[in-house]
Amino acid sequence: MINHERQFISAPFERPVRGFCTTRFGGVSAAPFDSFNLGAASGDEANRVAENRRLLRRMLPADPRWLKQVHGNRVIHLSDWLQGTEADAAWTDRPGQVAAVLTADCLPLLIADSGGACVAAIHAGWRGLASGVIAECIAALPVRPARLLAWIGPGICREHYEVDGVVHGAFPGAEEAFTANREGHWLADLPAIARKQLKDAGVGQLIDSGACTAEGNRFFSHRRDRLTGRMASVIWIEHAG
Repeated sequence: MINHERQFISAPFERPVRGFCTTRFGGVSAAPFDSFNLGAASGDEANRVAENRRLLRRMLPADPRWLKQVHGNRVIHLSDWLQGTEADAAWTDRPGQVAAVLTADCLPLLIADSGGACVAAIHAGWRGLASGVIAECIAALPVRPARLLAWIGPGICREHYEVDGVVHGAFPGAEEAFTANREGHWLADLPAIARKQLKDAGVGQLIDSGACTAEGNRFFSHRRDRLTGRMASVIWIEHAG
């Protein structure tokens, strides 16, 4: 029996929009991918990932459109999706299509129009944030940004994310998101950077899950474990009726 309360975190959208982020619980993968690993490129056994994706599919109206994430800023409409499509954000205005991103410290952002006209999923690590993936996605949506609600899912928090000068220098004007640590290194607050960029893009409402992937054992964390699995964040518009 799957304990759904442990298996995923629901995103705070009102119907017809639904969305959630999985945890590491409720799947079939063995350590260090235990157990609900959904990342096909993580090093896990392919048959175990396939079974985990089958379990995920039971919670969804259709197969997720998995992206080949490259830490860039390309955004696609799900109707243009093909297997192996390189992109880090996807959106749809068609009920039943499932946008999905995989993460294990990077931020998953789920975005929805207040009237359910469109939804989007964004994979936002520091490279994606620096290259403007949030602004690109918001600009692609066919509604005013003020109508949007953005949910920041589980990602690594400031206390566990030390970065060097390359990352620090990639965000001019976001000094408040960095705390000086040892020489030449800072603790970086990715959620704070994402919140600023969402506000700058005009998004009307922001909700941060506040969940850190590197704390405890509920989530996969690449920074903490190196060899690890991936969570999925998914969003879709329900069919009418």
